[in-house]
Amino acid sequence: MTTLLIADDHPLFREALRGVVSRLIPGASLHEADNADALYAMVDAQPDADLLLLDLNMPGAQGFSALVHLRAQHPQLPVVMVSAREEPAVMRRALDHGAMGFIPKSSDSETLGAALRHVLDGERWVPEGAASNPSVSDDEHDVAARIRELTPQQFRVLQMLGSGMLNKQIGYELGVSEATIKAHMSAILRKLGASNRTQAVLMAGKLAVDPESIVLPDEE
Repeated sequence: MTTLLIADDHPLFREALRGVVSRLIPGASLHEADNADALYAMVDAQPDADLLLLDLNMPGAQGFSALVHLRAQHPQLPVVMVSAREEPAVMRRALDHGAMGFIPKSSDSETLGAALRHVLDGERWVPEGAASNPSVSDDEHDVAARIRELTPQQFRVLQMLGSGMLNKQIGYELGVSEATIKAHMSAILRKLGASNRTQAVLMAGKLAVDPESIVLPDEE
């Protein structure tokens, strides 16, 4: 049985994807998530899934960070990005960070079906204009490599830090002590090569789609 994972916070788009998948692959097993935490739990629970359709703007994840993290933790899982952002530069960044394809949300059902067939057959789906766009910068490539070294818990802490949360707030959300968060933070700074929380967020921000969306933390 083919198992597909859908991660998108828009119910109508998930419904549209379900319709296309049901016509294309009758009997396929579908699992859905509408935020980053649910996404990571879903992927962990379905290690043999055939494909993940991942929204670029998932609540709880910044830019391409979720894609980079998932490719490190689950390299066997093909990931296709779906997004309303259709700039060739954004598509090329997704491909450079390990996506098997990029599907604009404006695509009709026929195009969506063709994209799914290509990826399930082991081929990349590259929209016109994306492949010819310049590849990601060396700085962005280096940051992605460093973020791939983070453990799942360290990655969650970094994501929460990037949303403006303090250590005490992160500890409360994760159900651990502030001292544990500080230990995670020290490991994050070491792995990223950052000297403080602000620098860590700025480095991770290189994977953002819109740099102006970066929230700098208060130093503790």
